[in-house]
Amino acid sequence: MPRIAAPTALAAIAASAAIAAAEPAPPVGLRPNVVFTQATPLSSNPELARRMLTPLTAATIPRALAKLGKALSEQPVDVTREHFVLYAPAKAPPGGYGLLVFVPPWREARLPQGWAAGLDRHGMIFVSAAESGNDASPLGRRDPLALIGAEGAMRLYPVDPEKVYVGGFSGGSRIAMRLALAYPDVFRGALLNAGGDPIGESRAPIPPADLFARFQSSRLVYVTGEKDTANLAADGGSRESMRQWCVYDVTSQVIPLVGHIEPDASAFGRALDALTAPARPDAAKLAACRAHIEKDLGARLGRVEAQIAAGRPADARRLLEATDRRYGGLAAPRSLELAERIRNAGGG
Repeated sequence: MPRIAAPTALAAIAASAAIAAAEPAPPVGLRPNVVFTQATPLSSNPELARRMLTPLTAATIPRALAKLGKALSEQPVDVTREHFVLYAPAKAPPGGYGLLVFVPPWREARLPQGWAAGLDRHGMIFVSAAESGNDASPLGRRDPLALIGAEGAMRLYPVDPEKVYVGGFSGGSRIAMRLALAYPDVFRGALLNAGGDPIGESRAPIPPADLFARFQSSRLVYVTGEKDTANLAADGGSRESMRQWCVYDVTSQVIPLVGHIEPDASAFGRALDALTAPARPDAAKLAACRAHIEKDLGARLGRVEAQIAAGRPADARRLLEATDRRYGGLAAPRSLELAERIRNAGGG
């Protein structure tokens, strides 16, 4: 015979259902001037430094502040003073909304004209921060605000964590690329509109190894106007850099007859189609590429050790700093251990 729930259990179920029914559904449509109440540990200064700076650079910050009698603050922004624009389609897909966190080049928080139709079709929320344009500090504002926007939207709405993306236009696209690189555990891909940089260089250091392994499976969609020749060339250099670093899930779209401008409704819709298309990984190709990187990195660090052993700490320091710039978090913790040995040997 089927078991009958005890009266107390039935009462608890009924009470839970009543509470759920009483909770208002989060508002849909366009919402200007949204204020979130909580930051996220991912937007803290220590975490930003760990992910977005090279290990040797990040290690200098506490020492430099200590000399000044100061300490690194926990969060770079006060979340309760920040404003966002948020757009939520009227109905969430069965598995939850998608989410696009957008980094603009302009100061105001706005949804570009015509984009709502594409967001509705994909069941995707849009969130973008105010005062996060090209004149704002990347680490001090633009990066943490994007992470706070993602966290805030996911707290308010049922979001599928496998459909969270970051995007941007112009200078905001370059910020979006760095966020996708450093936070692949948050963002599954990036929509890069008219702005891309090579990775493994000063603007876009390689993050710690576990994060970079996830980034290598990210989806990147480059979208640039046909007449925006400078950024088309920059896109090409960025895509070639991705290939060298074993990032293969990369798509490029050229918008006919336009220059340096955000996509219209049609082009934006096509970009979202590409961003959310199923992945087709090539495990063997990825493994071979990773092995090549590991071999080169090991050889470089071996040369640093040889310089230390030969009593040439200054030369070792120069080699190590070049390796840190190129390989970033992939070289740690060995790079940090070698830096300590160099300091102990009088190499600064």
